[in-house]
Amino acid sequence: MRIAIRVKPGSSRAKVGGLHGERLVVAVNARPVDGEATEAALAAVADAFGARRRDVRLVSGVKGRDKLVELDPEPTDCADRLRELRG
Repeated sequence: MRIAIRVKPGSSRAKVGGLHGERLVVAVNARPVDGEATEAALAAVADAFGARRRDVRLVSGVKGRDKLVELDPEPTDCADRLRELRG
């Protein structure tokens, strides 16, 4: 499953949830330096969906805040969890 996310780097705490337009918001503590925020966002998405970090990969958006990630294999309750996180 592919999920469009909006990364908010430098947040006071890591959190996955809410929407920015049609994108799932992923707030991370890491700063946007040397890919740290991207890596933290991928780890946060994996944790939010109960997946392993290696099962989440970046499809597009290496440098921007808007990213497309893919969960493969897709967790069994992925669609339900996505609806919950979107609020």
